[in-house]
Amino acid sequence: MAKVTNPFIVQGYIPEEYFCDREEETKRVVRYLTNGNNIVLSAPRRVGKSKLIEHCFVQPEIKDNYYTIFVDIMQTGNLQEFTYELGKAIFDVTASLGSKMKKLFAQTVRSLQGDFGFDYFTNQPKFSLSLGNISNPQYTIEEIFNFLEEADKPCIVAIDEFQRIAQYPEKNVEAILRTHIQRLHNCHFIYSGSEYHLLGQMFLDYNRPFYQSSTMMTLEKIERSKYGAFAVEHFEEFGKHIDIENVNRVYDLFDGNTFAMHKTLNTSFSITSDGTECDLLTIHKAIDNILGESEHDFRTRLMPMSLPQKEVLYAIARSGIAMQITGAEFVKKFHLGSPSSVQSAVRKLLSDGWIAEIYNNDGKKCYQLNDMFLMLWIQQTYGEGYVI
Repeated sequence: MAKVTNPFIVQGYIPEEYFCDREEETKRVVRYLTNGNNIVLSAPRRVGKSKLIEHCFVQPEIKDNYYTIFVDIMQTGNLQEFTYELGKAIFDVTASLGSKMKKLFAQTVRSLQGDFGFDYFTNQPKFSLSLGNISNPQYTIEEIFNFLEEADKPCIVAIDEFQRIAQYPEKNVEAILRTHIQRLHNCHFIYSGSEYHLLGQMFLDYNRPFYQSSTMMTLEKIERSKYGAFAVEHFEEFGKHIDIENVNRVYDLFDGNTFAMHKTLNTSFSITSDGTECDLLTIHKAIDNILGESEHDFRTRLMPMSLPQKEVLYAIARSGIAMQITGAEFVKKFHLGSPSSVQSAVRKLLSDGWIAEIYNNDGKKCYQLNDMFLMLWIQQTYGEGYVI
């Protein structure tokens, strides 16, 4: 592995020594899985669900005894697309396991037979299918699960943003998957997602197919003190310094959002010279650099959005955490339309993943942007700016 030059890793695999905390959560996930449990792992976006799963997958108890597969279905919109992403994720793992497993995949998943290709440069098998190759998703899913059941080692499949299946146009997706999954003895699942209320409905509602089929687990934010100690320690390790109070300011600015904190400190670390201190001015410069580099992307993503949705999104962003958004005070403050039009915009923003529904310490419903940097950019561009 290449030498680590920046301890605040935001892409790819994170070595053990640069993985912040999550010690107890790691132990719990590994214990649940190795004792035959399926898990529902819920948390707001960008607090580290996927990284925790990857971290658990390289623990010796899992790595040495299981095949591990990770599939992200956030961008899927129907059962056919789900089947494609699941099949591709499993094939990509299978392709690295030797001829025996590749042969088993080809023999078991017959509905896709003849549609695999080879990379011209590496001569390795590749998943060359298009969505059109999956003409009967239900049948292909059955074959995929049959393959997992016949694998020569137990399998663990993590399906990220699992709540998406409840929004597919096909009305029986939960029942289809549950029917197959409950018959498996050689495979366990992690169902992760960022919308707790939807996952809760799927797994805690007596009338839903996945009712009480898995152990529920919520991933909380990393504790402020633990993240602060982690950041200070690794600045010092590389001959640089950052004051704990400035780390705490970053933590509070992003409300404990792991990715946003890590990205900010990654950039701050990179522009701090050896032997010097990363002060508040450096952190502010780092955030401004990130926002400047992202501005074109932000504007491009926002362009297709309707005006009422933009107005509500901007209002939530400028609030940081927004409460009672259909109330007269909020509507008047941000010059929004009627409460019903605000509610309609919120439903669309939730469905498209722009915002998240959260609950404060008093148990009251609030709304917050999923992208913390977009929130700051809106505050800087259309509001009063942000303060660290």
